[in-house]
Amino acid sequence: MTEFGIGIVGGGYMGKAHAVAMSAVGAVFQTALRPRLEMIAATSDASAERYRQAYGFARGTGDWRALVDDPRVDAIIIASPPDTHRDIAAAAFALGKPVFCEKPLADTLDQSRAMVADAEAAGVANMVGFNYIRTPASQFARQLLADGAIGRVTWFRGEHTEDFLADPRTPFNWRCDGTGNGNMGDLAPHPINAALALMGPITSVMAEIETLHVDRPGGQVTNDDHAQIMCRFANGVLGHIYSSRTATGRKMGYAYEIHGTAGAIRFDQEDQNALWLYRAEGPEAERGFRKILTGPAHPDYEPFCQGPGHGTGYQDQIIIEAKDFLTAIHTGNPVWPTFRDGLAVAEVVDAVFASARDRRWTDVTQV
Repeated sequence: MTEFGIGIVGGGYMGKAHAVAMSAVGAVFQTALRPRLEMIAATSDASAERYRQAYGFARGTGDWRALVDDPRVDAIIIASPPDTHRDIAAAAFALGKPVFCEKPLADTLDQSRAMVADAEAAGVANMVGFNYIRTPASQFARQLLADGAIGRVTWFRGEHTEDFLADPRTPFNWRCDGTGNGNMGDLAPHPINAALALMGPITSVMAEIETLHVDRPGGQVTNDDHAQIMCRFANGVLGHIYSSRTATGRKMGYAYEIHGTAGAIRFDQEDQNALWLYRAEGPEAERGFRKILTGPAHPDYEPFCQGPGHGTGYQDQIIIEAKDFLTAIHTGNPVWPTFRDGLAVAEVVDAVFASARDRRWTDVTQV
């Protein structure tokens, strides 16, 4: 076991999740690298000190540059706003330090491309944070598809739906301003990532984007509330993706349904420890979707619990990410999703904006 200094930029929602994950991952997965919470950076020294005490870091700072430059910080986790990602990652790569960056990779496509170039020039471990696809159930779904369990895939439907801005009386807040903070920057990357992971590259899109509640108490909304995307995959399959922050009643509606010539798969993150599998076999009267509860036989489950059906949670997804990041650093081999995989999502997002603007099918390669 080798002690390894972790620096996290950003102490909010995701900063806390990554701090907890790095504290737990060594015990859960018996990783060769054992993280040490070395330093956390926030927008001020006072905020950093609060986070330091709350999460158990050795030190805190109001200057992310001091964190990146510190010799006791061996790897960087970026959990700050998207418009800060490029500068932090570039500084870390210049020092040969591995970087884990929360999604979206950056606030613009050009910045995302620059980050990939920086990462690949540095030749060090780099990953982007798409945690939902890491549930044992979704990892198992990827295995089933790779094994041809439902035959030739014929259709994909994915969504990420929540309702935190469904009520038009909800006051204007930071999520209501700026493209990167809208639905297409915040929620849509997750089902797009799921589509790429489960189905492969997306070649073209036809999309509509809409702001449902433009006027909110305290300000005017400048970004989108929801989007619907028809898409064509490189394997020829047609699909549909919907994302929304105004889907009344949905709290964590990250879901997908995949049809094939010999069966189908369904998943819903609000029931994240179950995968529904349909096999087109046996008497018609006995056919139906079968609920599979995740357990030790499924990927990355047993380190958390030896009991089938006991389940994993949101924080466990982040611990799995931490394990994968440490594995990439220790072995020197890339672990999906790298910055280049994050760029693939950004390219689809940009094509969606172009399609909605031009009201036509748009090739992803055109962006």
